[in-house]
Amino acid sequence: MSWGTELWDQFDNLEKHTQWGIDVLEKYIKFVKERTEIELSYAKQLRNLSKKYQPKKNSKEEEEYRYTSTRAFLATLNEMNDYAGQHEVISENMTSLITGELTRYVQELKQERKSHFHDGRKAQQHIETCWKQLEASKRRFERDCKEADRAQQYFEKMDADINVTKADVEKARQQAQLRHQMAEDSKAEYSSTLQKFNSEQHDHYYTHIPNIFQKIQEMEERRIVKIGESMKTFAEVDRQVIPIIGKCLDEITKAAESIDHKNDSQLVIEAFKSGFEPPGDIDFEDFTQPMKRTVSESSLSNSRGEGKSEPKFGGKSKGKLWPFIKKNKSPKQQKEPLSHRFNEFMTSKPKIHCFRSLKRGLSLKLGAGPEDFSNLPPEQRRKKLQQKVDELNKDIQKEMDQRDALTKMKDVYIKNPQMGDAASVDHRLAELGQNIEKLRLEVQKFEGWLAEVEGRLPMRTEQPRRQSGLYEAQNTSAVNSCAQDRESSPDGSYTEEQSQETEMKVPATDFDDEFDDEEPLPTIGTCKALYTFEGQNEGTISVAEGEMLYVIEEDKGDGWTRIRRNEDEEGYVPTSYVEVYLDKNAKDVYKSLQKISE
Repeated sequence: MSWGTELWDQFDNLEKHTQWGIDVLEKYIKFVKERTEIELSYAKQLRNLSKKYQPKKNSKEEEEYRYTSTRAFLATLNEMNDYAGQHEVISENMTSLITGELTRYVQELKQERKSHFHDGRKAQQHIETCWKQLEASKRRFERDCKEADRAQQYFEKMDADINVTKADVEKARQQAQLRHQMAEDSKAEYSSTLQKFNSEQHDHYYTHIPNIFQKIQEMEERRIVKIGESMKTFAEVDRQVIPIIGKCLDEITKAAESIDHKNDSQLVIEAFKSGFEPPGDIDFEDFTQPMKRTVSESSLSNSRGEGKSEPKFGGKSKGKLWPFIKKNKSPKQQKEPLSHRFNEFMTSKPKIHCFRSLKRGLSLKLGAGPEDFSNLPPEQRRKKLQQKVDELNKDIQKEMDQRDALTKMKDVYIKNPQMGDAASVDHRLAELGQNIEKLRLEVQKFEGWLAEVEGRLPMRTEQPRRQSGLYEAQNTSAVNSCAQDRESSPDGSYTEEQSQETEMKVPATDFDDEFDDEEPLPTIGTCKALYTFEGQNEGTISVAEGEMLYVIEEDKGDGWTRIRRNEDEEGYVPTSYVEVYLDKNAKDVYKSLQKISE
């Protein structure tokens, strides 16, 4: 079965058919290209979807991923990334193995097809030329034969006519002979041309055209085979990623099976457990007896006069009572400077706890909680303190590792001076030693708070207050914080229950020491010492160049900034000696305190 023998006369149809075959191939290339674009778009959408639901860094969502269900969801998001990657692999393989390969093949196929049909047209033109030569020779032979017949007839006519001279007859005879000779020559030429044409025609239809059509047939068959192989590759590219996609789906199933509802329930308990005991029964207060009513009415005056009262375990705490009532200001009070009124407020010891709660509430409202996490319930505070201690211990270990490495390097320099100067690492070793000492002081501070919390949790025997929930939902309010520090009696008087607890556990100290040690001013930022300053005057503090410290009061226009090194060291330094980095959330705390105290 050959196109050369079966389709010897279908040159034009073969030309159309092979062009259609190339069009089909180009259509398939376009189909694969659009498939790769779909795969890329799908992979991009999957990646964007996974990224959209990934937990944000340093956000509350990160804490939510402690639960097994949310961890399984995170694993699903990660597997979706791998799943999207496999679709990108499909697109890349189809582009390189199918689209690129077929595009090159189509260009080669077009060139080959053009060459074959050019040879076919050339053969057709040659046979047409031979046919034209044969037709011209045939017409010439026919014309010469007719001319010879006419010349013979004219000679015979002249020879029969008695009136024609002998010379004319001879002339007619010679003309007839000439025409006969020309006819014989044309006959011989026609015969030769005919034989040549027959030979060319035989070669054309039995040799040249079959060879050309055979090449075209082979070209078309290769095109068909190529598109079949491309379709197999199309399926194989998908089949290659099926095992990896299956692994992704298996991992998603495994993550789903790892969800533990009991564990998640326990995590909820650990996350929100306050450490308080449920409130007990409220004692009945009988107001029908005049004796009790009299005592109740005089409790306010006694508490104000003596500055103390008996702790009342059965009384209901009134969380909305403000510890000091706002009164109308006299003209003298209105003209009194803010600093005097602030100092007068600070010198009242019963208001220490309220002021601390006020600062704590403002700090929480501005996003900067107290350093000792005292705004949290006991159990949550213990967890935060333990976490902080662990982080500080890790930092200490890192600093110690660096110090050990530098020490070894110094030893090497000492033994081999040509490798480096041993004194060049002394400065860095001193810095590391200072950093380790600071971190250890921080650890001791947080461990002290942690020991205090862990000591209070099991020893808690007092009657729990009904307002314990305020630690969770209302601890940012200074009013509620004060209500937790002080207990109210039914008629509105206040008792110093928290002060009595402190007196039982902590040795009595004077007012200034207690306030400075227990509740230092909140930090509003950090600063870096640009130069060394020797603080020799009272109220100043010495700093070294490059040292990092805390800012607790910014420059008020007098050229001095108040800073803190640790809980025991704070003072003023020239503002030009430090570079200050204020916390935008906390720098207005003092202004807020000013407004509230007014």
